Amino acid sequence: MNAIHNGLAIRCLLFTLCFVATPPFAQINLHAPFDQLLQKHVVAINDGKSTQVDYAALAKDKSELDGYLSALAAIDTATFAGWNKDRQLAFLINAYNAYTLALIIEHYPDIESIRDIGGFFSSPWKQAFAPLLGKTRTLDNIEHGLIRGGNKYQEPRIHFAVNCASIGCPALREEAYTEAKLSQQLESQTQRFLSDNSRHYIEGNTLKVSKIFDWYRDDFEAPWRGATSLNGFLLLYVSAFDLTEAQQRALRAGTLNIEFSDYDWALNDREK
Repeated sequence: MNAIHNGLAIRCLLFTLCFVATPPFAQINLHAPFDQLLQKHVVAINDGKSTQVDYAALAKDKSELDGYLSALAAIDTATFAGWNKDRQLAFLINAYNAYTLALIIEHYPDIESIRDIGGFFSSPWKQAFAPLLGKTRTLDNIEHGLIRGGNKYQEPRIHFAVNCASIGCPALREEAYTEAKLSQQLESQTQRFLSDNSRHYIEGNTLKVSKIFDWYRDDFEAPWRGATSLNGFLLLYVSAFDLTEAQQRALRAGTLNIEFSDYDWALNDREK
């Protein structure tokens, strides 16, 4: 873990000097390096509904990933505060996903799950190794403090964008999130995940859905696009579930049972 932190600290200093000295009109797209890495190493599977990561190949591009993380770490809180919410949220989602990838390749190939990293009292999500916005943060802090904290962004679809390097997770998108395309990207990720009938399907009078809806139920029940309940949120995407008219009426009436499937924590590694 120290190797990640020390390497990022050095690159962060170098990047900061360049960033400050570069006129705004000459600054490159901050997320372009991450976009290139994702396009190169993330592979769609399951008719495009899921993705896998070629971690072995990504590990060979570690310097590029570290350079991108250093660029993120060079953004100070005042600069971040001056951005609009879409730009902020794209930044934070990319940061979470990129730091997760960095954590995985630091331990790869000696793990079969992200949960193999750390111990009982130091889960991978509680390890402080990610320099971001003036602090060395944990993944939990980035997700639950910065992205979800206080419902600042009022955006439940973030749960289909942040990726925990596991098969049970929604797909890691094959491109970086950007301010200009954020809403479209989040909508695409939501449709993509919910239409995966290996995770979401009807069984008798029961709709099986991902455990994500159980863990973060409060986020899906906060007012959003007129929905104020989990059923209401799912009804916004009812076309993804291939329900009959009768089943849709039951979901609307609250008489369709909802159960949460087991979560697959196996690493979303590319099949060799």
